[in-house]
Amino acid sequence: MRRPVALRLQAALGTLALAAAAGVVLTMPEAAAAAGGATGYATQNGGTTGGAGGQTVRATTGTAIHEALCGRADSSTPITIEVEGTINHGNTSKVSGDSCNTAADRIELKQVSNITIVGVGNGAVFDQLGIHIRESSNIIIQNVTVRNVKKSGSPTSNGGDAIGMESDVRNVWVDHSTLEASGGESEGYDGLFDMKDNTQYVTLSYSVLRNSGRGGLIGSSESDTSNGYVTFHHNLYENIDSRAPLLRGGTAHMYNNHYVSLNKSGINSRAGAKAKVDNNYFEDSKDVLGTFYTDAAGFWQVSGNIFDNVTWSEPGGDNNPAGPDPQSNTTVSIPYSYGLDDASCVPSVVSGTAGANKGLKVSDGSCTPQSPDPTDPTDPDPTDPDPTDPTDPDPTDPPSGTNLSVGAGSDGSSKASGTSYGNVRDGDLGTYWSPAGTTGSISVKWSSATTVGKINIREAAGSEGTVGSYRVVNHDTGAVLASGSGAGVIGFSPVSLEKITFEITGASGTPKIAEFETYAG
Repeated sequence: MRRPVALRLQAALGTLALAAAAGVVLTMPEAAAAAGGATGYATQNGGTTGGAGGQTVRATTGTAIHEALCGRADSSTPITIEVEGTINHGNTSKVSGDSCNTAADRIELKQVSNITIVGVGNGAVFDQLGIHIRESSNIIIQNVTVRNVKKSGSPTSNGGDAIGMESDVRNVWVDHSTLEASGGESEGYDGLFDMKDNTQYVTLSYSVLRNSGRGGLIGSSESDTSNGYVTFHHNLYENIDSRAPLLRGGTAHMYNNHYVSLNKSGINSRAGAKAKVDNNYFEDSKDVLGTFYTDAAGFWQVSGNIFDNVTWSEPGGDNNPAGPDPQSNTTVSIPYSYGLDDASCVPSVVSGTAGANKGLKVSDGSCTPQSPDPTDPTDPDPTDPDPTDPTDPDPTDPPSGTNLSVGAGSDGSSKASGTSYGNVRDGDLGTYWSPAGTTGSISVKWSSATTVGKINIREAAGSEGTVGSYRVVNHDTGAVLASGSGAGVIGFSPVSLEKITFEITGASGTPKIAEFETYAG
């Protein structure tokens, strides 16, 4: 499970060289790609893991972000870029290299893949500087604030979009971020979250979009219908005039969002688009769902929503509101698993979880915000043990003693239909847990502190070798105990904890974990 010392030294030297060349600070231990793993449509099409398994660097300027991208071996080499401080026009320059294609007036993720950008420390603010994703795939953006990006006036950036995706983009997860403007088009702003020209498999989760004329769109025109498979969940849309979002063609899933002060219109499904709208809370708003400003009809399936002080205009011409009593006019099949909070508690759950610098809190699906996931990268602890420390016990030693998982509890980030968290501690190799996708995490927990120094991950028959990269995390503190690839016996310095997590960050298919055994050493 652990690389030889020579290889680890070589990797360390390579990492230091990258950091020196890029003007960034390497953080140890390596930060997680993202807390809990992607959700929604970003789990499909092979999943979204960002920079998992690659180097982690720290950047405090936009130029350093570009240099980190350009310092990789090639354009698909995984990397996690931890960002702290204010990124603006004054500290963002174009950088050239074989593994990048950057620009001076935006954070440019063009013709690249396998990247995580995550805010850490005291926070990351992209001030008047947008993030542009073009011809790229497997991107995670997490725990950042992007504000006041303009398309007119001065300075301008990214066509006025806070985050914009276009031209054959695949698998993007934006999570726990705050996207905000200070007005509408007349003040120089455009969309907060836009997708164009064949962008697919995107999730926006636990984020805040506010104070903008336009929330975002999927499709730049009635003929741009190649976009879709987008999930919006547990987001706050506040003081938005329209486009929450505008959907032209394609399929979108909106659940457990809180919409407040949608001033002109909200979810605008048109040009044959299909929107599945579940358990959202709409408040103090107008025309929150329908087909608006066109006669090219779109469709929706609704259930469990609450409409609190929502007004509806009269239908006619290019105006077709779904209310005042919204009814489904299509059905939408969702390919991934998800849990629904009751709409009545959505305002409180979203208030406690959505946006940057909220500690990456998520809902447990029963109206209760959870404390940060053990893979929370927002506060890396420099005292965490190095998971590749050569003084660690040899992980190839066979486990001995009592399997501490028997009689313990278990939970996880997600589970595929027909599988159970409890299957990993029942002693039966014929039952198993699988994530809802190719990545996810599974935990074993106790009611009191228990010393663990070795685990044994046993894959179900027929799935051996599916698990790729992994991390073993002390859920109590967030410390990374071990990392590597492949299932089997994993050893580390014994630690007293109440919950231990095995996080799968890469896999060749859908993992099937039959047993998650734990031992004292």
